[in-house]
Amino acid sequence: MSENRSRFNRVRAGPVAAEGRGASGRKEGSEGQVQELPAGISAERPVLIAGPTASGKSALAMEIVARQGGIIVNADALQVYDRWRILTARPSIAEEAALPHRLYGHVGRDAAWSAGHWLRDLRAVLDEGLRPVIVGGTGLYFMALTEGLAAIPPVPSEVRAEADALRREDPAALVAGLDRATAAKTDLANLARVQRAWEVLHATGRGLVSWQRDTAPPLLPRAACAALVFRPDTAWLDARISARFDTMMTKGALEEVRAELPFWEPTRPSSRAIGAPELVAYLQGGLPLADAVAAAKLASRQYAKRQRSWFRARMADWTPVPLP
Repeated sequence: MSENRSRFNRVRAGPVAAEGRGASGRKEGSEGQVQELPAGISAERPVLIAGPTASGKSALAMEIVARQGGIIVNADALQVYDRWRILTARPSIAEEAALPHRLYGHVGRDAAWSAGHWLRDLRAVLDEGLRPVIVGGTGLYFMALTEGLAAIPPVPSEVRAEADALRREDPAALVAGLDRATAAKTDLANLARVQRAWEVLHATGRGLVSWQRDTAPPLLPRAACAALVFRPDTAWLDARISARFDTMMTKGALEEVRAELPFWEPTRPSSRAIGAPELVAYLQGGLPLADAVAAAKLASRQYAKRQRSWFRARMADWTPVPLP
């Protein structure tokens, strides 16, 4: 722990003057909850903040960095894409300018991306020497960070194309094509995870679980960090999800999706941004706008439910932050 503490420098942040935030940089109103810092947040220790979508994680991250210094690092698998600022609730341009942010919007729509790519880019961020406040809702990123990640070879493009076709045409075949050990440890309702496991098995001849047994040491061990996981009340979070999507629509989410429509490919990882498939369906004439918005809100609630379940199962040793 002392080694990690000495690795990072405290860099004090100045006041923030971003729209929708107070002077310390925290979001206010529907976008985030004004709150005091949880106990035990040292200015020298890395901070991890996990939680379901729309629970106010970014607000707390900015509060911590505004008060104590450091750097805000994204741990959300969709906020990495440059296509989506509004739809994924990425920090605004003003917010990114007011406090140091890393790994937001730096990946193109067609780029290969995985937890391994995220760890590689994160290593470069940590080498900058600033205390990281790592925030997001992608649990796999946090597990890879604190528990290590197996060095699985890249999946050939032809294997990925075959998996894409199966996912479109016969998703059950992806599930049936997993080895028994991996299937037992995979959320079979999460087709992105199923596809990844299928690709690894068919590209390498070894199941994902077999690869994970040969895991390198973690980049940041859990014991070296202050690790917080948000535990929101379901009804409270559902109301925030609905209000946030309405705000996204008023800020231009539909126009953001319209700009992406000429390049739209539903199997592309960047196309998994919640709300994008639903608004594409509206733009292509398949859904009335009100129905598309309702479907996007439902997808967000379902995603939040999966996140809460995952966090309960895998982050029992993290410090819970009850909300509201």
